[in-house]
Amino acid sequence: MHLIETILFLLLAVVVSGWVARMTRIALPLVQIGLGAGVVLITGESVDLKPDIFFLLFLPPLLFVDGWRIPNEALFRDRVVILELALGLVVFTVVGLGFLIHWMIPAMPLAVAFALAAILSPTDPIAVSAVAARAPIPKRLMHILEGESLLNDATGLTCMRIAVIAATTGAFSLTNAIGTFAWLAVSGIAVGVVVTLAIGLLKGWISRRWGEDVGGQILISILIPFAAYLAAEAVHGSGILAAVAAGVTMSFTERSGMAQAATRIRRAVVWDTVQFVANGLIFVILGEQMPSIMARAAEVIQTTQHSEVWWLAVYVFAIVAALAALRFVWVWTSLKLTLYRKRGPNAPPRVGLRLVAVMSLAGVRGAITLAGILTLPFMLADGTPMPARNLAIFLAAGVIVVSLVLATVALPRLLKNVELPPEPSHLEEEDRSRVAAASAAMRAIEDRQHAMAEGKSDPDLYAEIATRLMEVYRRRIESRSHNEGDDLARTQRGDEIERQLRLVGLAAERDELIRLGRQRLVDEETARRLIREIDLQELRYV
Repeated sequence: MHLIETILFLLLAVVVSGWVARMTRIALPLVQIGLGAGVVLITGESVDLKPDIFFLLFLPPLLFVDGWRIPNEALFRDRVVILELALGLVVFTVVGLGFLIHWMIPAMPLAVAFALAAILSPTDPIAVSAVAARAPIPKRLMHILEGESLLNDATGLTCMRIAVIAATTGAFSLTNAIGTFAWLAVSGIAVGVVVTLAIGLLKGWISRRWGEDVGGQILISILIPFAAYLAAEAVHGSGILAAVAAGVTMSFTERSGMAQAATRIRRAVVWDTVQFVANGLIFVILGEQMPSIMARAAEVIQTTQHSEVWWLAVYVFAIVAALAALRFVWVWTSLKLTLYRKRGPNAPPRVGLRLVAVMSLAGVRGAITLAGILTLPFMLADGTPMPARNLAIFLAAGVIVVSLVLATVALPRLLKNVELPPEPSHLEEEDRSRVAAASAAMRAIEDRQHAMAEGKSDPDLYAEIATRLMEVYRRRIESRSHNEGDDLARTQRGDEIERQLRLVGLAAERDELIRLGRQRLVDEETARRLIREIDLQELRYV
């Protein structure tokens, strides 16, 4: 009963956080962390964060849906930059930050310092998305940050695992480290792809043979990331990469278009809800851990060479500054060698310091960092306590909060007039696609009309209705064909005018149906069905 009450209380905190964020204009993640901390301070009870359970419950669905929804074209186009950030930057940060932490805090062994640097090196995809909701990051930059955060968790956690082995056993082998990383990556990606394809083929075969159950299809989509994660962990692969690979594979399998329209619409709503709830719970639970971690500050400082508690703040800000500096150097070099390497009259602008600063500050840390650092073992191989374990946890928690505050405060200002290589325009592709789809619809209607009218006593009725339907598609083709210059701008403006007028008309329809229902001038079930039709039409224009 206590567990159920706790879960309901956490969900209520997620709901309240949205209201508070809108009223105070404070970033949603910070509000949720504050609410979580407030709940603990008031009630004196908190959720016992078990890292293994945390990873299993939250990471697979969130990474899966991010991999599913991120444009594959964007991932492929900027794959070099993403891989440089997800692999190279993590290793670069682990080495640079690890030596810095050990130099600042000699009481922390080098292997533990590397473990702390490893779990601090990857950005958090949930935190990145949450910050992006407040600061309108350009699409291409957001796709790069999302792609990086989807992949670098596996790199960071692998580096941490290797550092922990070195800390507990006192032994380190570069060959074994490279082999471990290669197996984790390759097996994780392979398992994610195979599991998703196998489930998709089985699901498609059953649907074609016995029909499609909308609720069952939605539940299967929720279970896929957990299946991929657990299967990868069973073969000692990366469950994180398996969930990401499953999401990307899902986006390819969905192109077959086999799912029914009702399945796609309802599934999207369910996944939006899952994503919102899981994101909120992560930050509320993170906030619940903060009071207990901060309460041990006096005890933690005794493990260093200083006795003043404020030195902990110095360490936290020094680590945040080092993370930003290392990321700044790597991002500047990466962008200069990739996105901005072209020369000539059509070359993009130079690498601007503002853009590099944006990418450096946007690499925020989140609950995954805290859950990862909590996996540090309590004991070494000889049974002695792990040196500076509590200090590492405290520093990780401090870096999470400071990085979130810096990103939410500084990013909106830095994003003004930031320059990126221009996004390719898809307007012409959209027009061609609409024309092609309309032409296919006209051919299908005409063929079907002839087949339906054959042998009937009233063929003119079929022809009249088909002509009326095809007229809609003819107008679409005419409005989308040969649009250049001013004509294209006029068409776009006309689309916006039509969108606004249609929304006004649909709202008026809905209000009238609600009025008729209240006055019992229409059957309740009929009114509900007609309002749902209007709602579905409205989705096209919002």
